[in-house]
Amino acid sequence: MKISLFAFLLLLLGLFTQCGRPEEPTPPAKLVPQDKMVALLIDIHLLEARVEAASMQADSARALFNQQLKDIYWRHEVEEDVFRQSYQYYAVHDKDLEQLYATVIDSLGQREIKLNEATGSK
Repeated sequence: MKISLFAFLLLLLGLFTQCGRPEEPTPPAKLVPQDKMVALLIDIHLLEARVEAASMQADSARALFNQQLKDIYWRHEVEEDVFRQSYQYYAVHDKDLEQLYATVIDSLGQREIKLNEATGSK
């Protein structure tokens, strides 16, 4: 009797944990490819750094950032909502997002090395 009650409780626990798991999200219809997503993220993070370094009032900085962000989307031929949906999709897939950001960090690091070499600083 104890074994069957224990097995029944395990079965219920298994069912409840399966019910709590979200379904695997389907990719958006217009998923931005990873290589293009990396290029977008690099440009967005560089824009953030430039705006932050400009030492502007918060509202002016936000307006400048938003305007230049639209320019980035236009240059990469990506709509803002498509970028957001793609980012959310990659964020749900931790390994994909980690891989994207590993490439972004490597690329930004290489740019920093080249900049330091060009300016003669360390």
